[in-house]
Amino acid sequence: MKRLGDILIRDFGITPETIQQGLDIQASKGGRLGDILVHLKKLSENDLLKARGKVSGLEVIKELPIDADPFFTDKVPIHFLKKFKMVPIATREDCFVAIADPYNFQQLDDLLQLLKWEGIKILLAPHEEIFTAINSVYDLGRRSADQVMQDIDETDPESLLSEIEETSDLLDDTSDAPVIKLVNLMLSNAVREGVSDIHIEPYKDRVKIRKRVDGILYDMYSPPKHVQAKLISRIKIMAKLNIAEKRLPQDGRIEIRLADKNVDLRVSTLPTTFGERVVLRLLDKSNVLLSLTTLGMAKNDLEMFNKLIKAPHGIILVTGPTGSGKTTTLYSALSILNTPDINIITVEDPIEYQINGISQVQVNSKIDLTFANGLKTIVRQDPDVILVGEIRDVETSEIAIQAALTGHLVFSTLHTNDAASAVTRIIDMGVEPFLVSSAVNAILAQRLIRKICPECKEAYTPDKQLLIRAGASPAKFGDRKLYRGKGCPACLNTGYQGRIGIYELMVLTDKLKHLILTTSDSNQIKREARVSSEYPMQTLRQDGLRKVLAGLTSLEEVIRVT
Repeated sequence: MKRLGDILIRDFGITPETIQQGLDIQASKGGRLGDILVHLKKLSENDLLKARGKVSGLEVIKELPIDADPFFTDKVPIHFLKKFKMVPIATREDCFVAIADPYNFQQLDDLLQLLKWEGIKILLAPHEEIFTAINSVYDLGRRSADQVMQDIDETDPESLLSEIEETSDLLDDTSDAPVIKLVNLMLSNAVREGVSDIHIEPYKDRVKIRKRVDGILYDMYSPPKHVQAKLISRIKIMAKLNIAEKRLPQDGRIEIRLADKNVDLRVSTLPTTFGERVVLRLLDKSNVLLSLTTLGMAKNDLEMFNKLIKAPHGIILVTGPTGSGKTTTLYSALSILNTPDINIITVEDPIEYQINGISQVQVNSKIDLTFANGLKTIVRQDPDVILVGEIRDVETSEIAIQAALTGHLVFSTLHTNDAASAVTRIIDMGVEPFLVSSAVNAILAQRLIRKICPECKEAYTPDKQLLIRAGASPAKFGDRKLYRGKGCPACLNTGYQGRIGIYELMVLTDKLKHLILTTSDSNQIKREARVSSEYPMQTLRQDGLRKVLAGLTSLEEVIRVT
């Protein structure tokens, strides 16, 4: 067999000195030469794979098929394949074993004997491709929800007691208890499909499980009624809730890992006539820190928002209903400000994502750590920037305003329909208008709208009545082609895939501040903001129509959301 070092020098431009450096590290610390050179950034993983192919005489494959047969999942433990970086692939066209490391020949031999595969070809593949294939095949290999639900009978008490370890990989959970299989299947499918919420809704003679994808609810499963108690108890155990308490609402949290994704689940239970209703909100930790430029703000709004978040003091409010992306916007702003010379402290309920370099405080009503009490203490911690998760009462709003007036930059959220209504809401809480006009710098209202699926996007000429209904001028739109999604398997036949934000940014100019001192009528404030000579506000609907013209979304979606 040829030596790896010789091939790297001859074919990949690695110097003898670099090889010697790798060999010295290998002698003192152990490990494989190729992996050491990749770690030192002297060699790419792709080149290492090619070099290993030349050493072992094996063919290299860059991508593995996604439709592999899960025939072996009952015979081979998933952790064996992950540990030794190998996976059997069987499709209609081909059969082979993909490996990332040709030196694990003993384990490869064990796998081939277990599968009774003789004379099968062996290919080298990147380890990321192998892990993706393993996770995909074992997920496919799980029995369908219908089969699992048939297995859940009324005498299965021990099934609830087999708790999965926190943050363990759901795909590694090999429990035979049907209720655990059902919960794992529900969660793994939800993560894979990009579901934001799962609803478990009990009715008189059935249970309905629904999923929210891109803001719209769809049916997921309909288990029989006798599954209800076990299913909800299982989720409550995972969330460390009191399974004996069924008369009061409870809130909890589950942390799971699915393949390469860490997902937080916020669990909320609510007693109803036919049993407890449960909603799980899925928060994918890998998706939160988006940059402001990717959120979908118009260029002028983005430039202005960037200026506002760098102001020395004042309040910036982000408003919109639950699930409209307010937290993502605020975290994106904080990530820009998160530098060693700035002290950022947040008080949140709950803390949705942990961010390095920021001190985050969790509200806890049981010990009277409310937004107001937390905020009072935060002000004494010498912060430069404060994030208050939500302004819910007059006490919180007054402390936030005092903080802004004494040289702090404060971010917070409100639940209102548009930017102008936020002023009305704060004054309605009991805050004096002069304090609002003195402290608030700007209010950003936002919504999330679904994007047209790129796979089935098609052009069409819109109906004039639809344009009028959307508040768009038929003359302005003229004969321009608009776009919509036809519906395809990639978007579950909805015509939409993914979401983007629409925004209205109301900057409190001197004229607006003067108006707030005389009236809290949101319609008057909105009219003045739209015609402001300093910074005219674009409404949510106008921003939506701009995205329709850009081919990002459809007229129907803008009408639905705004």
